[in-house]
This record gives sequence, structure tokens and C-alpha cells, in this order.
Amino acid sequence: MSLMLFMERLYMGVVIILVKLFWKKPEQRYKYEPIQDDVELGSSNFPVVLVQIPMFNEKEVYKVSIGAACGLSWPADRLVIQVLDDSTDPVVKQMVETECQRWASKGINITYQIRENRTGYKAGALKEGLKRSYVKHCEYVAIFDADFRPEPDFLRRAIPFLACNPEMALVQARWRFVNSNECLLTRMQEMSLDYHFTVEQEVGSATHAFFGFNGTAGVWRIAAINEAGGWKDRTTVEDMDLAVRASLRGWKFLYLGDLQAKSELPSTLRAFRYQQHRWSCGPANLFRKMVMEIVRNKKVNFWKKVYVIYSFFFVRKIIAHMITFFFYCVVLPLTILVPEVHVPIWGAVYIPSIITILNSVGTPRSIHLLFYWILFENVMSLHRTKATLIGLLEYGRVNEWVVTEKLGDSKSNVKTPKKTRSKFLERLNLLELGFAAFLFLCGCYDFVHGKNNYFVYLFLQTITFLIVGFGYVGTIV
Repeated sequence: MSLMLFMERLYMGVVIILVKLFWKKPEQRYKYEPIQDDVELGSSNFPVVLVQIPMFNEKEVYKVSIGAACGLSWPADRLVIQVLDDSTDPVVKQMVETECQRWASKGINITYQIRENRTGYKAGALKEGLKRSYVKHCEYVAIFDADFRPEPDFLRRAIPFLACNPEMALVQARWRFVNSNECLLTRMQEMSLDYHFTVEQEVGSATHAFFGFNGTAGVWRIAAINEAGGWKDRTTVEDMDLAVRASLRGWKFLYLGDLQAKSELPSTLRAFRYQQHRWSCGPANLFRKMVMEIVRNKKVNFWKKVYVIYSFFFVRKIIAHMITFFFYCVVLPLTILVPEVHVPIWGAVYIPSIITILNSVGTPRSIHLLFYWILFENVMSLHRTKATLIGLLEYGRVNEWVVTEKLGDSKSNVKTPKKTRSKFLERLNLLELGFAAFLFLCGCYDFVHGKNNYFVYLFLQTITFLIVGFGYVGTIV
């Protein structure tokens, strides 16, 4: 498993270097003609675009997301904005509806939609929005979560790729984080997500024209959504589900690294853990449901099937979590108690070091945090492995959906989570505390009887497990 992950990271590293040095830019690989304003035709040469903003009790961020969507540089008569509000708080509902009415009074074509229930969660809301009669006039749909703020020229830069290339289904933008410097927790997340955008999605887009849709900051061709079977709520990664189904029908995707949308990272450990459970459990459960469908598909070539099954799903979504947890948090510590078992130096040090360095290329500004990032990722691998197994075995919290808490990036809002941390018992993560005790005992044994000096790593890893176990990561600046 370690070698599989090493080869995957090495492959990604080689390909991204080739892409940066020799691949043509997206404007050269695909047909691309900017849509120009025409005095005679007016706005008729602009396609009608639907913008969907799914929300759920988004008191802190609803204004900035709605304002950003209404500020898009696109002809007003060719833009339809849907605010899909699944809020359960009547006060928040009233606030969001009032904001929509305020923009509507300025001539913006914005509609406020609610449902009687939250069936299907986000997928259900997006699906319901596409059923509206006025949507039949729309060719494309741009999706932005409630904390996302696209730049005014977002559509003008993305839509031409779809308009000029009929085989293209999706244009995905990169996320930029407004609160990445808030605390150590957000810095750690930035390092992981920057690798995902800088390497994984860039490689998938350049080589196979496939990657997993991120659920937001992307523009879809509505015809592709319909042909793929529409939004489905069978897993908690409805975005990835749609992307895989569309890809199996021959549609192509494009990732634009220089097209960016501002967003917010979870700044509390509780919110981050819920998010990571969904992001780990969902892909594993989707893999269980779709692997044979991918194998039997006849519309894509053999190598694309291999890429999707082996690289995209198996190594990145399953192996990556499990090898990190089982090897570094279970097997390696146990070898101290069983001295007859010897882990070669290349397996314990060299390969992990190379994998770590390759993972860090996306965020060079945080290179000095690399060692702590390793320790933190090892801790989170326990949580992700548990979620992955739940998804693969389809039991327990497999369909749990907890909306990621958003706090806004104003100074007043950043301070608000502190009042939610007052209950000490609610912050405890007993599984992490249990592993901290296990690693501490192994470290003590190695300090007394060992020969490899693993206790240095084990004691540091113990401290990190304790920090996460007591729920203090989000407070470290």
C-alpha cells in the first residue's frame, strides 16, 4: 500500500511538471473565443446562465454570497439567480428572503426558493431548482456554496470554454481561502487542499479531462447534467457522483487554476471533523456503488477506466487514508513491542519523506509547518479511515450530512466560535485520546528497550493526538 501511494504521488509529480513546462494552456488546447458585447445584437449573443446558491441557516455569510452572485458581470436579462434555502431557522429564512427582495428591487433576476423538507440535502435542493419552468431557457448553471464569492468576471472567463466546445460539460475553478491565516487548523487545511487543486485536479484535467467536481465554484452544461441522470442523493458526495456519471457518458471537464473564487475554511475542529467524515465516507460509498458500472461502461477507453478506478478512487480515496493510519499509528508502534519485526529504513523514512515533500508543493509558503502537518494528518487519518470503512461497508453514519459551519471572515464573526467551546466534554474525542495513550506507552517502551529511537516520533505524535483529542487545534494560532 505504501508503494502504491508512493507511485501515485510520483506519477502526479512527474505529470504536473510536464504539464507546467510543455502542456498548452487551456485557451490553446480548446476552442476559446470571448463573448463580446454587441451593439446591434445587444445581449442576445450571451447564453442564459442560471446561478444556484444552496443555503442552510447561513446567517453569517448569506449577504456576501448573494451580493457576489448579483455582482457578476453578465447581462441582467441573461442571468437567473436561484437562492435555494433549506434553512430551518425562520429568522434566517426571513433575513435571506429580505436580501433577495432587496436585490430584486434593483433589477436583478433573483428568486428565493424553499422546500417543505430537506430530502436529498444539497442534491435535492439543486435538483428541485432545475425543475423550475424558467430554467428550460438556461444553457448553463453556475453553482456557488453560501460562503463562495466569485469575482465579477467569473462567468465571462468560464462560459466561453463551454460555448465553444460542445463536448465539455464542466469548468471548475480553484478555491481561495479568506481565513487561511486564522489559526493552525486552517493552515493545515490549506496545505492539503492546495495539493488537491494544484496537482490532482490539474493532472486529471490535462491528461484525462476528468476530475471530481468539487460541488461549488463550477459551471455545468445543463444538458450534461440531464444526460447523466441529474442530481442523486445516494451518497454524501453528490458532486462526485454526478461527475463520474457524466464522464462515463463521454463528457469532458476542464479545470482552470487561474479562475478563482474566495471561500472559507472550517475554523473549528468540530466542523472540520464533520466535513472530513463526509469527504471520506462519501467517495468510499460511491466507489462501492459504481465500480462495476465503471468496469462495464463502453463509452470510455480502458485507460480512463483504470485512472478512475485505481488512481482517482482506490489510491486517493481509500488507500491514502488507510496506509497513513495503519502504518504510522498502528504497525510502526507495534514493531517496538515485537522486536523480531523489522521495518526497513526505506519504508519507514525514505518513501514517507518523498510522499510528504510531493504533497507540500501546493503551498510553499507553509513549508516550515510541514513537520506538524505530517503529525496532524496522521491524527486525522484515524478519523478518515473510520469514515472510509463506514462508506465501504455502508453502515452507521454512511449518509450523515452535517452542513459545515461558516463564520464569515469579519473580525467580529471570527470570535464567535469561542462561546461554543465552553463545554469541555463536548470537545473530547475519545478515540484520539485512546490512541494517544497507546502511542505514549509504545514510546516509553522504546525509550527503555528500543534501538531505533522511534520514541522521538511517538512522543510528538502522542502530543498531537492529545491536542486533537481535547479539541484544541482550532485555538492554536
